[in-house]
Amino acid sequence: MKQITIDGNNFSNEEEFYTEIDKLLTKALGWKTGHNLNAFNDLLRGGFGFHAPGEELMITWVNAEKSRKELGEELFNMITDIILDSDNSGHECKLKIEN
Repeated sequence: MKQITIDGNNFSNEEEFYTEIDKLLTKALGWKTGHNLNAFNDLLRGGFGFHAPGEELMITWVNAEKSRKELGEELFNMITDIILDSDNSGHECKLKIEN
């Protein structure tokens, strides 16, 4: 299982969050990913250079309380729902939150 750590100290707004996710989940792409929740969901499915499609991914989010405050409760919850695949979109992720 591949593992990544999202560090809330590395971003303070939504655009910076997507930039951080690009650094973590993409490798050697010749194009820029979308910076929105749909593109984030796609990246979690794999196939963008870090993990293979369908490969399980363990995500640890450190400094999550900072992220919750800076991104806002609604966006933070939407992001965690996407990670946990609450709508069964087709990726296998586990999430560990550390404040």
